[in-house]
Amino acid sequence: MQDTLRVGVITSTHGVRGEVKVFPTTDDAKRFQELETVILDTGHEMLTLTIENVKFFKNMVILKFKEFNNINDIEKYRGKDLLIHREQAVSLEPDENFIADLIGLKVVTDEGEEFGTLKDVLQTGANDVYIISGNSGKEYLFPAIKQCILNVDLEAHQITVHIMEGLLDL
Repeated sequence: MQDTLRVGVITSTHGVRGEVKVFPTTDDAKRFQELETVILDTGHEMLTLTIENVKFFKNMVILKFKEFNNINDIEKYRGKDLLIHREQAVSLEPDENFIADLIGLKVVTDEGEEFGTLKDVLQTGANDVYIISGNSGKEYLFPAIKQCILNVDLEAHQITVHIMEGLLDL
């Protein structure tokens, strides 16, 4: 499991006083109001930044960091990830997992056959959809429902699935 989780990506600057527009990659953008710090992944180093102000505009979060006071200081971080430590993450309900913890897990069928690897998770309105890269090289879409995803074992790095009738025909 990763020690840090991505909560947003800096998309652009906002104004001239060092504010940035952030595309939230968390389920609840309002959680930025509860965060005191985030980690900026510059690509070369990890910088801990103090959140001074939070505003919301459409689907974006506008953040002001204590460490930056003008557009020139922050502009170079466009496209960079904002992370938090796992301890800062929201509490999960039973049978919930962070997507970052799922990607890369081995997928086996309920008959014990190795099927592939979880490549990504699509978040739809009804339920998540797991994108599984099959051992055959083909990608498959599995709905994240109890009838299909039987067990997620993070310690064993494995997901057990039931292949529902017609699922592989798509």
